[in-house]
Formats: sequence, C-alpha cells, structure tokens
Amino acid sequence: MKNILSNFVKEHRVFMAPMTGLTDYPFRKTLSSFTSIPSYSEMVASREIIYSNDKVKKKLYRNNNSSFFIIQILGNEPYLMSEAAKYCEQLGADIIDINMGCPSKKVTGKLSGSALMRNLNEANDIIKSVVNSVKLPVTLKMRLGWDENNLNAPEISKAAEENGVKLITIHGRTRCQFYKDYANWKEVRKVKNNVLLPIIVNGDIYDNNSARRALEESSADGVMIGRAAIGRPWILQKILSNINNSIVYRKVSTLDKYNFISQHYEEILSHYGFELGVRVARKHLIKYFQYQKELPTKLVNLTIRSESPKFVKNSLKSMYLN
Repeated sequence: MKNILSNFVKEHRVFMAPMTGLTDYPFRKTLSSFTSIPSYSEMVASREIIYSNDKVKKKLYRNNNSSFFIIQILGNEPYLMSEAAKYCEQLGADIIDINMGCPSKKVTGKLSGSALMRNLNEANDIIKSVVNSVKLPVTLKMRLGWDENNLNAPEISKAAEENGVKLITIHGRTRCQFYKDYANWKEVRKVKNNVLLPIIVNGDIYDNNSARRALEESSADGVMIGRAAIGRPWILQKILSNINNSIVYRKVSTLDKYNFISQHYEEILSHYGFELGVRVARKHLIKYFQYQKELPTKLVNLTIRSESPKFVKNSLKSMYLN
C-alpha cells in the first residue's frame, strides 16, 4: 500500500523544524503568508496538552493559511501521548509528530525526547499507542542514537515503520552531541536503507550547498531546516528552488524582508499582548538584524531595546524602505 505521506514529502521537500519558543503561532502564520513550506508546531508535552491552560492552547492555534497543520507531541507515557494525540486531532491537526529527538537535559531527565531511544520497548509502546488512537498519519523525529556507541536509529526506524509510522525525520547527531561537531548525514543513509518510509534529514543545513550535500550523503527524500532559518526564513524557499533545479526563483528584496519582519512583529504583539509580545519580539529582531550587517548599528540597537511598538515600526520602515 502506498504511503499516504510519500507525495507530501515529494511535493514539499523542504520543511521548517519545530523549535520551542521560536516556531510559535506568529512565526508559522507569517511564514505561511510568504511560502507553502510546511512548518511544525513547537514541541508540546502530552501532559500539558491534557491538562492544558490558555498558554498551552496558544501553542496549538491552527494557522488557516497553512495547508498542513503538524503538531509535535512529547512524553514518555503511552496513555497520555495517545490522549494528547486525540486532542490534537480534534483541534484539526493533519499530522501528529512524536518527538524522540530533543536532547535537552530537562526533557531527557524525564525520560522523554531522545531518552526514549535508550528503551526500544517503551518507544514502541508510545508509537503504537499514538498510531492506534488517531486516524491521522503519525510521524517521528529522532536522532542517530543516544551516543556514538548506541547508533540505533535504523533499528528504531524499522520498528516504527512496522508499528504504523508514515515518515521519519533524523537529526544527524546523537543526543550526547547536542549541537556540537558536525551532523553525520551519511549515518542517516543507514536508516533510509532500512525502511521504505520517506526520510527527512536534519542538522547543519543552512544553504543550497549544504542541502544538496545532505540529500546526496543521506539519500533522504527531503530536508528539515531549523536554526539557520531563524532570522532569515526566506532561505527556505531559496533552498527549495535550488534542490528542485527551478529557474523560477525571485531573489528576496529589501521590501520582501521588511514585509516579513513587520508582519511577524505585528503577529507577535497580537498573539501575546503588549508586555510579553515586546519581549518575545526582541529575540526575533536580534536574529533578523544579525544577518543584515548593512543596517545602521545605532538604530538597530535602539530598535532592539525599545519597548515602544510605534518606535519599532517606524525604525523598520526607516531601515528597510528609505
């Protein structure tokens, strides 16, 4: 039987990674206004979803501009993971993604995220529980293994395929590497060779060349881009055009950048309210400006520190439109 996500991956090929505190609703909504590239929700703990409050619910807002609503859930209890998946299905999710890749000590200390790669039985129980609880396709994001002595991604991937997972994303590092060293895309090929599922490669993909090399070395079907797209989300479409050998790529203009940044800023304030919104926006403005050294340093610094939305909006106009 044909995998229902094969065409999905073949059509899109480039995906925006889930990142806590970054790929929130304002970011996803803004991104979808400029490109059809799919993005994932922030990682949300299953227990938080079940006992959700307004803060958690805000993480799960559906963006109506996006053709796919993908929610990533985290946890180590099969029952709670299945209940969280059901709740996400009721919210209108199109795909449920299971997180087995987060390396943070806070997460792995609770035996979630990449810690699940140390216990194949527990990982399988969670996968089966989630797959059997919803009618949606279930996907999996993980790493190569816990450490270099336990590169068990091929084994877990095969079990995941047998238990109904439809797509797997592999970050080319172990948990113990965190984000150090270089992503090992060749090791991802071992997963690709062991399953019939679509495979997405993740880690150290930041431009056209790295995307092409990652695909070649891993034999993956698509790429997922994370940190490299924060502050310059327009690279997603550029990379997609390149790996598709498309000649129809319009270079991103200063006006395009202004439109994206200003819309993102407005969405943040609308979503979080003034006081929190100003603080959330600050980290994004820092990243946007980081990649644009030609902007006036003094005005950049004043804009980053400002707590006045009016000042920020006028500064953006001054820097990008004048």
